[in-house]
Amino acid sequence: MELGLIAIGAGLAVGLAAAATGYAQSKIGSAGAGALAERPELFGNILVLLALPETMVILGFAIAAMMILLLRG
Repeated sequence: MELGLIAIGAGLAVGLAAAATGYAQSKIGSAGAGALAERPELFGNILVLLALPETMVILGFAIAAMMILLLRG
């Protein structure tokens, strides 16, 4: 039972982080496309802004891995 709850918590850590990242990237991507249409020299900045939310998924994965490895007992 306890291992199942740990697995659910780890899944939520990754899943919610991924959902939030997808939402953030959709907003950044649509704004970035509009900005690139007007000023193509902003490509590098927009690329960095699109990559930043991915760190949330990596951190969610790290938390899930720590939960499974440390709480498993």
